[in-house]
Amino acid sequence: MTHWAFNCDLVSIALLNNKLELSMSLLVCVMQRNNEKLLSRLKSLLPSVEIYEWPNCPDLGQVEFVLAWNAPDELWAQLPNLKVVQSFGAGVDGIAINLLAKQVVVTRIVDNQLADDMAQFVLAHILTHKLRIKQYLAQQQQNIWKPKRAHIGNHVGVMGLGELGKTVANKLVINDFLVSGWSASPKQLKNITTYTGQDGLNLFLADLDYLVCLLPLTKHTEGILNKSLFAQLPSHCVLINVARGQHVNDEDLLWALDNDELAGASLDVFTQEPLDNSHPFWHHPQVSITPHCAALTSVSVVCEQIAINYSALLNNESLKNVIDTSKGY
Repeated sequence: MTHWAFNCDLVSIALLNNKLELSMSLLVCVMQRNNEKLLSRLKSLLPSVEIYEWPNCPDLGQVEFVLAWNAPDELWAQLPNLKVVQSFGAGVDGIAINLLAKQVVVTRIVDNQLADDMAQFVLAHILTHKLRIKQYLAQQQQNIWKPKRAHIGNHVGVMGLGELGKTVANKLVINDFLVSGWSASPKQLKNITTYTGQDGLNLFLADLDYLVCLLPLTKHTEGILNKSLFAQLPSHCVLINVARGQHVNDEDLLWALDNDELAGASLDVFTQEPLDNSHPFWHHPQVSITPHCAALTSVSVVCEQIAINYSALLNNESLKNVIDTSKGY
């Protein structure tokens, strides 16, 4: 259980017992998914709150709290009394922060289980390459019996040392990998060599067997996985991207794979999702694709944290997991 470890049904009971004047409404604008379970859980936690799903909201002027992911840009100008936007995910790149008024607070979801899921996913993909599992599955289809030793490379670099990055790095350390990390701001982590800044990035990349991207998506990190970066990696290195598809320049990655600048890539995220059927990643022999499933947000955790922050807003208390909008994370 996370540090939110208390029964959040108590939040809704407290709202009723305190007889708060609930004049504001909560709007859900989480696009491209079925939100029936999400709305049902929210209404059970906040039974006295008017909860609407975009675009079906009778009075946008009453909306002060929005749960959002990939909301249409035109929404934000229609919310004159907006105070809080809560991201549906651990990141906030699904929110157009540049379109929000400066006084609007942006929060994100923190889910310890999500971090654990991510760590297991990354470890599994590293071991899949290291132990040649993909190669053996292909051999099975051809009735080929050809054992080989595992790849000897053991050095993993993790780009991004936020909550997810730190959990992934620690999981790898526990499993006897040599781990380095790179982040925008300096970090001190036990048993992990850390780097920061452009000079640090050059040193970080020089001797990796696996590169894991867990960076937040910002104007500084978009397209960071490009030809220039790939050229600094050893040619036997394997890329694992579980952050955002926009971190990768697709053409540069294909070039690196086709020109022996990289040994392989495991991709869970893509600029366009679902990935277009005609995209060359689908059939490239050195690319492994998964459907953005490395760490899926728990609806229960989302709803509990919304209930907590909604109550905090009503009571003029500090909100949880507020991000720095100037940095984008």
